[in-house]
Amino acid sequence: MAETKSASAQSSSARTQTETAMDDLAAQVAALREDLAKLSQSIAAVGLGAKSVVAEEAEEITERLRERVREEPLFMVAAAAGIGYLIGLLSRR
Repeated sequence: MAETKSASAQSSSARTQTETAMDDLAAQVAALREDLAKLSQSIAAVGLGAKSVVAEEAEEITERLRERVREEPLFMVAAAAGIGYLIGLLSRR
């Protein structure tokens, strides 16, 4: 009978340790979910910032190109023809 009480005490102790470990694991999973939510918000903010920077740069480059075309239309027509010719040569191969 002493062995039964000892086994029962060990079983109870193991059950308590398992429950404690499960509670700890659940808390860690909850913290991980919170961290992932914060990380995704940060990534979204960075993406929006990068998008606005790229859009501004593209707009600036487009405006510079338009100004250059207005200033030197013949040069730009010749450049476009040259680029078209090179693309045509490359596409034959």
